[in-house]
Amino acid sequence: MADDWRTDRIGSALRGENPTVLRRLAAGFAVIGDVQFLPGYSVLLADDPRVERLSDLPRDGRLAFLSDMDRLGEAVERASRRLDAAFRRVNLEILGNTDGFLHAHVWPRFEWEPTDLVGRPVWLYPRDRWSDERFALGPRHDPLRAAIGDELDRLRPAA
Repeated sequence: MADDWRTDRIGSALRGENPTVLRRLAAGFAVIGDVQFLPGYSVLLADDPRVERLSDLPRDGRLAFLSDMDRLGEAVERASRRLDAAFRRVNLEILGNTDGFLHAHVWPRFEWEPTDLVGRPVWLYPRDRWSDERFALGPRHDPLRAAIGDELDRLRPAA
């Protein structure tokens, strides 16, 4: 029951029941990732579960989603830079190969990553990184969550 939100990430966010939500943005939800082997990993979820791809949105919706992706990426970058001197950059990806709803991955990258992986796509990390409890999102990530949320607030567009 506690993890029911995982089967309906967008619906649970809309209902205020998704515990990974950092902020509601213009076109979706900024959420912190379920796994944190790269601390700060976040995802932008579109706010309509029927939207499968960016091209499903009207032009203004596409621009709003991409603007939100930029905002989340910059927030993760700022928070990561402040919290870890080994921060390198942020990778942004819209893939859609597994989940059937529009979402964008925001991956911070660090100098301390294994040399054979630091310059390669995150998806090449060993599968155990995705399921190992050591990397599962938990209370120890609260300061990171707060830092990203604070940066999202600072980057809020003027009304």
